[in-house]
Amino acid sequence: QVQWVESGGGLVQAGGSLRLSCAPSGSINSINVMAWYRQAPGKQREWVARISSAGITGYADSVKGRFTVSRDNAKNTVYLQMTSLKSEDTAVYYCKADQFTRGREYWGQGTQVTVSS
Repeated sequence: QVQWVESGGGLVQAGGSLRLSCAPSGSINSINVMAWYRQAPGKQREWVARISSAGITGYADSVKGRFTVSRDNAKNTVYLQMTSLKSEDTAVYYCKADQFTRGREYWGQGTQVTVSS
């Protein structure tokens, strides 16, 4: 089964930037919406951003204007460019990929983002 692997997390100072990536470990097709979620300690997982195969994007209000989601359809890879990071952005970030033709969704294992104030 294809695994989804996130990368790019780390420790950054407030006001800094990070770029997350999420890619499949093998070949896969018909990926529709790709999204990013995050989960902070003691909190529920929350949606951050999404992008359709046509490039239509959506953002949570908390990150609008600071985060940018993009994707490479040829590689089925999704990115999250995060700027003006705040301490409240500290969380484990997960990518999700939907495959509507098979009614499946795939989750990455998560990557830690820590913003120091």
